[in-house]
Amino acid sequence: MSQVVERPRFTCALGGAIGTVQALPRAIPILHSSPGCGGNLAGALSGASGYHGGSYCGGNTLPSSNVSERDIVFGGEERLAEQIENTIKVMDGDLYFVVTGCMVEMIGDDVHAVVKRFAGSEHPVFGTETTSFKGNSYKGYDDVLQALIRDFVEPAEVKDAATVNLFGIVPLQDVFWKGNIDALKGLLEKLGLRVNTFFGTGETIDNLRYSASASLNIVVSEVYGQASAETFEEVHGVPFLTVPLPIGDHATTAFLLAVGLALGLDPVQVDKVISEERRFYYDYLQRLSDSYNDLDFQRYATVVGDVNYAQAVTRFLADDLGWLPELAIVTDTLQDDQVERVRGNFTAYRSGLQPEVVFDPNGANVPKHINRHWPQSNAQRYYEGFTPGFIVGSVMERDVAEQFKVPLLAVSYPITNRVVLNRAYTGFKGGLTLAEDLISLVVAHR
Repeated sequence: MSQVVERPRFTCALGGAIGTVQALPRAIPILHSSPGCGGNLAGALSGASGYHGGSYCGGNTLPSSNVSERDIVFGGEERLAEQIENTIKVMDGDLYFVVTGCMVEMIGDDVHAVVKRFAGSEHPVFGTETTSFKGNSYKGYDDVLQALIRDFVEPAEVKDAATVNLFGIVPLQDVFWKGNIDALKGLLEKLGLRVNTFFGTGETIDNLRYSASASLNIVVSEVYGQASAETFEEVHGVPFLTVPLPIGDHATTAFLLAVGLALGLDPVQVDKVISEERRFYYDYLQRLSDSYNDLDFQRYATVVGDVNYAQAVTRFLADDLGWLPELAIVTDTLQDDQVERVRGNFTAYRSGLQPEVVFDPNGANVPKHINRHWPQSNAQRYYEGFTPGFIVGSVMERDVAEQFKVPLLAVSYPITNRVVLNRAYTGFKGGLTLAEDLISLVVAHR
């Protein structure tokens, strides 16, 4: 029997699919499901993503078939066809994408057969099964992208050596997705590359449509986007490079070097970009050094988050900020091979720190792991406790932080105690932003 997960930090696959489609420029998700799914997921996605809102034709304006008892008994395919036709009439979009809920999957509606009716029309309509009981929001992200890679992305025989695609940052599930994507895109452009992120500022649906001309796909996750990159390589012959999500100097330097090596870029140019970014980075960071040392801003830390943030934040704290993140809790549900790949990103720290890494999607167990790693006082005079401590996690750690009387910075989903606009934590500048946010909380709690 599967283990019950309390306080899950993701939605179902349908939620991830909706978030992915609505993040594409002028793309409109069409929900084929029973009533309630759309409204519940709009709240889960928008409210828990730093108050993101519904974007263009998303959120509470999401078109839905809202299948009734009659449709469940006799089939909902005609209802879906009707909904697609009406959506095209009412909502102006460049792409329409059907996503499905549990009920219509169980009664056997064929979304592909319905979508084929609209093939060749001036309004591109696509779709895929996003069966919620087969995966979480990260699977929904890959399901949507895989369908578009197969059916929407146009083949390109000639590859452009200076064009790359970026995968692995899941819209809305990564609350800082927009800023993070734009930050990495800016760094890659400094290497002389053209970058398709599909969701970034100023991009259109054509960035996705013509992305097969890229020479490399860059996946900034050991898990998210892997299936999409594999499909891209299989269908369009574009290889992919996997590098961890980079925050701060050390991780971002490794990121740029890996991309430069994979593309055969001029090492002198790559080193020049890194040197300029590091000069900027340490010019600001050194301003903190006197206060950091004199006022003792170093902290023990517990990092709680998804695959991307857990490793990225832990490495940043240990190698860039000089903290002691001795415990990292990865909250995703993973396969055994994924666990081993992710665990590998918590090694070879420049600081020499070797954090304890725990894989546990059950949010209720976070205080148990902290108590086990830092045993509480048993009336002894001296003991090594979680003090001075800090938790970097999500809003779900708020009561844990109160229990241990330590500050909390929410950086991973869900986040309801911060409003997020264009904030970014990736890259060199993102590292400065994260350092500023962390130390500001330390100061506020003095």
